[in-house]
Amino acid sequence: MHWSELKARVGRGLISFPVTHFDAKLGFDEGRYREHCGWLSGYEISGVFAAGGTGEFFSLKPAEVIAVVSAAVGEMGGRLPVIGGCGYGTAMAVELAQGLERAGADGILLFPPYLATGEAEGMVAHIEAVCRAVSIGVITYNRDNAVIGARELERLAERCANLVGFKDGVGDIEKMARIRARLGERLVYMCGLPTAETYALPYMDMGVSTYSSAIFNFMPEWALNFFRLARARDREGVLRQLESFVMPYVGIRNRGRGYAVSIIKAGLDAIGHYGGPVRPPLTELRAAERADLKALIEAQTVLAG
Repeated sequence: MHWSELKARVGRGLISFPVTHFDAKLGFDEGRYREHCGWLSGYEISGVFAAGGTGEFFSLKPAEVIAVVSAAVGEMGGRLPVIGGCGYGTAMAVELAQGLERAGADGILLFPPYLATGEAEGMVAHIEAVCRAVSIGVITYNRDNAVIGARELERLAERCANLVGFKDGVGDIEKMARIRARLGERLVYMCGLPTAETYALPYMDMGVSTYSSAIFNFMPEWALNFFRLARARDREGVLRQLESFVMPYVGIRNRGRGYAVSIIKAGLDAIGHYGGPVRPPLTELRAAERADLKALIEAQTVLAG
């Protein structure tokens, strides 16, 4: 898929952020992962982030990232664009990006470098190196130690035609508005904050057209309905869903550090699908938290019914 088509397609709808399935020994369970991706691809979404943050990119070996993305590509069969997670230092990110391209990925989601913190110029050089290493589309992820501003992003957009997207994980409304105003339609913009539904309305009001939903893993119909409400600027509908499900869900998520992924896998277990374990340093939800999550999901199902 040409990078221009990737840009056009991913901005149209909700993006899936599937978990990566592990077996009891914490090895990649390709069969269950492919089954999960196949189930989610039956819904009306615009793309798949494979081996992303919800997919525990940070815990995968480079070869495993390639394996996960290859499995997603095989399962999608060209029906949906697959965007693979990429990161670490510049040399590793370049090598991984090229491996993802060979594996058939349609694009790359570029995570921050591991631990390194430098000036904005260094981040520009890092992003540009990855863009120039491949011919597929690149989406840069602004968060943590990899934050750049409108001027740097504009310079990158001028130099790198295949830089197609900007995903914000900072939550700085002024910075996001400045970037959106300065670059216009040059990029596709995404919200990448944890439990993105919480921020959907204000971000869409700024022209951020989409977000990746982790909740979509275990409540796909609910996630799509919420996305449609946000797109339609149905504020009352969005607020009802925030009050009845999102805020209680966030409350459970916030009971433990690192639960942003663990709670998604627990959600899959709660609906009778296999979520499986998380890898260290993440930890599992406790039994009481799992029970609370299951009750919350069941209550939402009753409300929807």
